[in-house]
Amino acid sequence: MRGAATRCGGFALIAAIFVILVLAALAAFAVRVGTTQRQTADFALLNARAQLAADTGIEYGINQALVHGSCPAPATTLNLNAAGLKGFTVTVTCAVSNHQLGAAPTTYHAYALSAVAQLGTFGSSAYVARTALRTVTDAP
Repeated sequence: MRGAATRCGGFALIAAIFVILVLAALAAFAVRVGTTQRQTADFALLNARAQLAADTGIEYGINQALVHGSCPAPATTLNLNAAGLKGFTVTVTCAVSNHQLGAAPTTYHAYALSAVAQLGTFGSSAYVARTALRTVTDAP
């Protein structure tokens, strides 16, 4: 009788090792999925921050064009310090064109604005860049 019990004990050991291996594989898969989801959420947030930084550059350009009546220098660089945008570098470019309208010619200006927001070093996993484009005019 004793020999039969020993043979059954070996089978139980193989089954236990198989179950442990399957559970370890499932745990590794769950950790990988969780990490991927976290990285995706982090990258989506970084993209949203980059778009807001580019929009900030456009607002700066619109202010310069419509309030001050001039294009920013050919390329103006802004280093943002706001809480959510700290570290972003925004390059604002502007091109102006003059237009004559009406019977008594009145000159109006159209401003083509571009803002490129960047964070990090190109090629690194933390690099992000977004561009915003707008055209505004001082015509009524």
